[in-house]
Amino acid sequence: MKDKVILIEVLFDKIEQLGKTNIELYKLKAIDKVTDVFASVTSRIIIAASIALFFFLLTIGLSLYIGDLLGKSYYGFFVMAAFYIVVTLILVFVRRKHIELRLNNYIINQIFKEKKRDATN
Repeated sequence: MKDKVILIEVLFDKIEQLGKTNIELYKLKAIDKVTDVFASVTSRIIIAASIALFFFLLTIGLSLYIGDLLGKSYYGFFVMAAFYIVVTLILVFVRRKHIELRLNNYIINQIFKEKKRDATN
């Protein structure tokens, strides 16, 4: 009878260890997914910031050029501002849902994608 009690205690200890190991595994998987998404989003933000800086400088150059053509430099800035408000309105009213859907799909794909393992393992 004492052997059965010891076996049951050992079994419960192993079950407890298995539960703790599973919890630790889920924590590590969650951390892995969060860091993957964070790294991916951060790299995209850096790229977007670089592109935004390029367009910012391009806009200044075009504004000055258009201003020279129109006679006053600030006219070029008005023209560029009008262009950007038109583009923004088009994006907001026509493409907003499409942009949100693509962003949502990207984040979901990043969360659920499987990491590619090294083929030598």
